[in-house]
Amino acid sequence: MKIDSGDTAWVLASAALVMLMTPALGFFYGGLVRRKNVLSTIMHSFFILCLISVQWVLWGYSLAFGPDKFHIIGGLEWIGLNNVGFTPNPDYAPTIPHQAFMVFQMMFAVITPALISGAFAERQRFKAFVLFSLLWATFVYDPIAHWVWGAGGWLHQLGALDFAGGTVVHISSGVSALVAALVLGRRLGFGKQKAEPHDATMTVLGAALLWFGWFGFNAGSALGAGALATSAFVVTNTATAMAALTWMTVSWWHKKQPSVIGAAAGAVAGLVAITSGSARAWSATWRSSCASGSTSTMPSMFGRSTASAGPGVPWRPGSSPPSQSTRLPPTVSFTATRSRS
Repeated sequence: MKIDSGDTAWVLASAALVMLMTPALGFFYGGLVRRKNVLSTIMHSFFILCLISVQWVLWGYSLAFGPDKFHIIGGLEWIGLNNVGFTPNPDYAPTIPHQAFMVFQMMFAVITPALISGAFAERQRFKAFVLFSLLWATFVYDPIAHWVWGAGGWLHQLGALDFAGGTVVHISSGVSALVAALVLGRRLGFGKQKAEPHDATMTVLGAALLWFGWFGFNAGSALGAGALATSAFVVTNTATAMAALTWMTVSWWHKKQPSVIGAAAGAVAGLVAITSGSARAWSATWRSSCASGSTSTMPSMFGRSTASAGPGVPWRPGSSPPSQSTRLPPTVSFTATRSRS
């Protein structure tokens, strides 16, 4: 097997782009929490980048992509990157070094538990957060990654297609966030106190960096520099732009003014919607529009609005920044905001 320098360069660059998404997520969440919790919220994402990077090298990659054991989990033959060298692995990426594939997948493993942190932002002790993240990465993410992407995984053998993490990343983190919220229970003051972003600028910056990094997330999943990567790149940008426009339009129609927070949330919804599989450009606009439109109307069903600066507190461009009142943290799902302070 011959290493292709172009494919290798693109995958390594994509790994760097995906790495940027984790601190970007910290900014996205950090702008939406109370001022006193900004640093701790950003620290969640930064710490996970450090923790899971080490866990992945020591045992995570072996459990997720190592030699199959009963179609459920990978073996420990590759623990500490043993036998994971520079020769391409034909089961995963035949044109790039095995370690290049490993480090690209590492960045997916890093950002997934970081996504869950939005469900319990501001209300979990750091020690509990560290323990939860390490155990979740080992006993939830790694087995699911093996099921779907690992050679011999039971879902992989059934023909399951997950182009860039729709199942392994988004479904696993979304369900886990929902479960965490249900376990924690309803937040004190929910529905009685105004919930306003402390810094919309930080949130929009985070969304923009997520958009930028997502090109590596999706197009990099082609594991080569070619037509498939190009298609994924085009539909990623198209879906994100359409979703942002859709959410902002719905917010504009409902609240009588556009919302920058709504546009940022819509962009992220579009990024998630297009991740599971590549599509044609026109199909990407339809898929992202449906995803953004449906999620933008969900808060109204629960008597609140996240498409504005806060519940019933729309923020008009040019007006003074929102006040620093108590707010609810961002979440992977809207249900996940209903937790105890």
